[in-house]
Amino acid sequence: MRETNEETMGDQPVILGFDPGRQKCGLAVMGVDRRLYYHEVVTADGAIATIRSLRQQLPISLLVMGDQTSSKAWKRRLNEELGEPLRVVMVDERHSSLEARDRYWQMYPPTGLTRLVPEGMRTPPRSIDDIVAILLIERYLHRLTA
Repeated sequence: MRETNEETMGDQPVILGFDPGRQKCGLAVMGVDRRLYYHEVVTADGAIATIRSLRQQLPISLLVMGDQTSSKAWKRRLNEELGEPLRVVMVDERHSSLEARDRYWQMYPPTGLTRLVPEGMRTPPRSIDDIVAILLIERYLHRLTA
């Protein structure tokens, strides 16, 4: 899902989910109503430019980021390279990759012969870092309401 749904959003602030990595990063934008507006996996080299572009298109109020792989370095880099600082909240990302794999199949149900493969044995046909970013936003929102 590369496109953004600006026309259905109005002026509602949205949250940017960021799953940082050394090679690739997952990005997602979700409203506090849990409506998903954008998700994509980008190269680590292109992550800052994509975040800048998303900030120009959408009223992003906060960035939620996983707290594991290279997160401290990414937080520092975001603060240094983004023109306007963005409030960053770290979220526990333990087990998020396993959860993202299950979520992938909920979002994109298997077709053809893949339906016959038991769910635990299926491997998504693409990177799921963007789905991890969705889960990070959901974990943050759950933390607010718990």
